[in-house]
Amino acid sequence: MKLFKGNIIFTKEKQAFDIIEDGFILSDEGKVLEVGHGLDDKYPDLEVIDYSNHLLIPGFVDLHFHAVQYGNLGIGLDEELLDWLNDYTFKEEAKFQDLTYARAIFDKAINHMIASGTTRMVFFSSIHQAAAELLMDLCSEKGVGAFVGKVNMDRNAPDSLLEDSDQSLEITRYLLENDREEAKAIITPRFVPSCSKDLMDRLGELASKGYPVQTHISENESEIEWVKSLHPEAKNYLDVYDKAGLITDKTILAHCVFCTEEERQVIFDKKAFVAHCPAANFNLTSGIMNAKLYLDKGIRIGLGTDVGAGHTPSIRQVIVEAIKMSKVNHMMDKTMPVLSLSEAFYMATKGGGQYFGKVGSFEKSYDLDMLVIKPDDLSLTRNMPILNQLQRFIYAGDNLMISAVYCKGKRLNAY
Repeated sequence: MKLFKGNIIFTKEKQAFDIIEDGFILSDEGKVLEVGHGLDDKYPDLEVIDYSNHLLIPGFVDLHFHAVQYGNLGIGLDEELLDWLNDYTFKEEAKFQDLTYARAIFDKAINHMIASGTTRMVFFSSIHQAAAELLMDLCSEKGVGAFVGKVNMDRNAPDSLLEDSDQSLEITRYLLENDREEAKAIITPRFVPSCSKDLMDRLGELASKGYPVQTHISENESEIEWVKSLHPEAKNYLDVYDKAGLITDKTILAHCVFCTEEERQVIFDKKAFVAHCPAANFNLTSGIMNAKLYLDKGIRIGLGTDVGAGHTPSIRQVIVEAIKMSKVNHMMDKTMPVLSLSEAFYMATKGGGQYFGKVGSFEKSYDLDMLVIKPDDLSLTRNMPILNQLQRFIYAGDNLMISAVYCKGKRLNAY
């Protein structure tokens, strides 16, 4: 058993922080056994890992990250989605048939995420089987929890990324049946325009066996119009996926910027997850998503950096972007409530962590995913309360304040 001492802050519920000053976390085999006070009285004989005056917070969860776009980080963000895909992204993704290149990019991407405090990751890879397997292997080697998707694309793509439908399905099936203990494969139709109805129907048959799914939806208005032209028979964008059997309680829907109330109801009823990616939505001028609406409805929602449309691999920075986006909503319509810090933090930890099981909190039986945050000099000099220290870290901190990263109780040293 391990016993960690420090100032503990996390969110059991979205409405408020749980704060334990000078507390402890008792763990065994990577699971939280107990969180509380009275360390010396309760466990006098246990070795203490002493992080006094440090913050202990749950590790961050990134529900949407294009590992193959990390090399383009910050590039092309003066364009909108469809032009950006054609001018920059597809050209970059075609390079991942070269495993030497893939390894160099993936290694840097995962290390950057760990250094930024992300312990659980959901990745889009490229269409290439070998690249997806390499990404799974690297995640396992580095000790992070991950889902990795080989992208499915059998229409409306450059020749270098256009797949045969049968081959796309068979590679996906193979990866699902041959994943790693900590890095699981996930069904990944890129988005409706890039997947034929036949391919989506057959991917839906795989999903019916309980396999996880990730895709994009309603990120951009031009994209939505394109989907309407491709599927005039569908009630809406989500209906295309739903009819194919791709909306389940293991589905992650990235963006959902323009989803209708009818679509939100289906997402809620099917218990699907939403990956809110505010940095990417700002960068590609996609739209202002109302994450608070989803949260208040009880939809399971987490955060995604959406690298490379997002300009940062840091979920800490995306927390700030999410709150900013809700403030833009409020400035445009005063009836729209603003996301609180606890709500945004919840999405970054327990909200997204639910996709991985009992992840993102320090409640009993949860995996011990933890960041150790050292306070800056001003925080110590001014004797700031724990909540103020957390706010300072999120809004004005940097990766240098993260002195240790744990996933399932194991300290990660990849960076």
